[in-house]
Amino acid sequence: MSIIQTATEKMRSLPPEKQQEVLNFIEFLQSQIAQKNTNIEQIEPISFLEAAQQFAGCVDGGPGDLATNKHLEGLGTE
Repeated sequence: MSIIQTATEKMRSLPPEKQQEVLNFIEFLQSQIAQKNTNIEQIEPISFLEAAQQFAGCVDGGPGDLATNKHLEGLGTE
């Protein structure tokens, strides 16, 4: 006997109120699965550049290239 057949047989022996509770629980589980699938579909990976694009150039008076380091100027030329 399959799980569905076993569950159906056991559910038939329950009073109608309890059958409704079983049905409500099944619908609750289905809604959880649907919600998880929706959350997974909404997450799209993006690069760091795309995520930080709004902050590009927002520092006034800073160096044009943030990769520069004044403390390392002249290093290796001696």
